[in-house]
Amino acid sequence: MNSVDFLLTNKDITYEIRTEIKRLGRPIPDLIISKTDVGKSRNYSRNFNTSVYDRFKWLCGCPKRNKLFCFICLVMGRNPSAWTQEGCVGKGRHKATA
Repeated sequence: MNSVDFLLTNKDITYEIRTEIKRLGRPIPDLIISKTDVGKSRNYSRNFNTSVYDRFKWLCGCPKRNKLFCFICLVMGRNPSAWTQEGCVGKGRHKATA
């Protein structure tokens, strides 16, 4: 089960189910996210690296949507944001880390 997609598509989830999803842990799939930046002398290509999960323990991924989400906000939060609704693929800043 992809808990991110499950949480996004099922809004009326009991506290017990949310607690079980939290206990199972955040999904940390290898996503296919890349970005090309234009530099002064050449273009730079950056690709997603799973080591980002080690740096940001709140981060999780959804292979179905190919985006990153805040796992804690998805499981326990109620506030809609890019980190809980659309997902992020770039250098978005999460309020908890700003």
